[in-house]
Amino acid sequence: MLAVVATRHLELVKSLGANRAVDYTVGDFTRIGETFDSVVNAVGKTSFFRCRKLLKPDGIFIATDLGPWGQNLLLTIWSSITRSNRVAIAAPGRINDFVGFLKSRMEAGSFRAVIDRKYPLAAIAEGYRYVETGQKDGIVAARECRPIFLWIPRRQLGNWFDLRGSVLSSVHTSATNESMM
Repeated sequence: MLAVVATRHLELVKSLGANRAVDYTVGDFTRIGETFDSVVNAVGKTSFFRCRKLLKPDGIFIATDLGPWGQNLLLTIWSSITRSNRVAIAAPGRINDFVGFLKSRMEAGSFRAVIDRKYPLAAIAEGYRYVETGQKDGIVAARECRPIFLWIPRRQLGNWFDLRGSVLSSVHTSATNESMM
């Protein structure tokens, strides 16, 4: 397997199992003089049109997103109509089978998730902004939050609150509502 990455990711992809790694910041990776049975665009930063010269005559370009202006979806449809099967969008057939497959790989130690950063749920907007920079080195995750229950006596607020956002009891008295203002 050949991985195409930026300089800072060369060692990471080798540690994940790539036989070779090409640094796209040094030159045009499409001019390496080789062809492949498949090209997987795992992060959505290239296109079929750019990579088609890397494909063998019966090779397939596999995208993991819709691409700019939905081109991968349109090319997948066209590929199906013409029966060329040159472009596909990767998606698990049945999610239950996929989860089981992933679980077995994790248990066997043959799958390693690369987690770049974790954000608490309260800072999820910051995490999203980081992802939008295009500089993430793996998964950006929201940290699991344990449910916290808070009980406030009726004489103070007049209800019970679950900090996950649900109002468990909404008995308010006019005296309570006035004291909250």
